[in-house]
Amino acid sequence: MSTAGAGAAGLQGLKVLVAGASSASGTAVCKALAGAGASVVAVGSSAGRLAEALEDVPGVELRTCDLSRQGDVDGLARDLAAEGGMDGLIHLVGGWRGGGTLADQTDEDWDFLQQNIITTLRNVSRSFIGQLAASPHGRLAIVSSTAVEAPTAGNAGYAAAKAAAEAWVQAIAAGFSGTRSAAVVFVVKALVNESMRAAAPERKFPGYTGVDELAAASVRLFTSDAAQINGKRISLVPRT
Repeated sequence: MSTAGAGAAGLQGLKVLVAGASSASGTAVCKALAGAGASVVAVGSSAGRLAEALEDVPGVELRTCDLSRQGDVDGLARDLAAEGGMDGLIHLVGGWRGGGTLADQTDEDWDFLQQNIITTLRNVSRSFIGQLAASPHGRLAIVSSTAVEAPTAGNAGYAAAKAAAEAWVQAIAAGFSGTRSAAVVFVVKALVNESMRAAAPERKFPGYTGVDELAAASVRLFTSDAAQINGKRISLVPRT
C-alpha cells in the first residue's frame, strides 16, 4: 500500500480498485483515475468486456472476479494485499429493475437488485476494509440515487436496495471516523454517456449526470480532506 501523497500534483503512487469497471461509468472512472496518476485495478465479471473497454488504457490492470461470491473476493483481496494493497475502492456494480405498481415488484427483481447493489458491496468492502483503513489516503465510494429520498411504487425495490447500500457505507464511515480514510455516497438521478446521447440526439436528459463528472468526482476524493467528506452524501445532480 502506497504512502505517497495525493496532493495537487495528482494521484501518483496510489492504487485504486474500480468494481464494475466495464460499464460506461466504470470505464470513465478508470480512465480518469489513471490519467491522474493512480494505478487502477479494473474488476469485472467478463474478461471480454473488460478488454474491450480498457485493455489499451495505460495504468489500468484488468482482473476478473465474481463479486457476488465472498470467497472469490477474499482471494482477490489476498492477491492485491500481497502486491502492496489498495488505497481506494470505487464500487459501481448495480443495475435497475422495477416499474409498474408495488405489486409488480417481483422476487426475481429483488434478487437481482440485492445481489448487484448490496451483496457485491458487502463482499468487496469486507474484503478490502483493512487495506483501506491502513492507507494514509483510503477512500471508498458508491453511486446512489435520488430515488432513496423520493421512492415511488415503480422503483420501490431499487430505492430500498440503494438505501441499504447507503446505510452500509455510513457504517463504514463510522468505522473510519478519526482516521485518514473516508467513505462517501455519490448521489445522481441517473447517469448518461456519449453513446446514450448519440442514440437519442433529440433527448435532453434533464437532471442526468455525465459519467465524466462522476469520474472527476472520483478523482477529487483523493485530494479532499478525509474529515471533511467522510460519511457525506455528495450530490452530482446538475443544477438547473
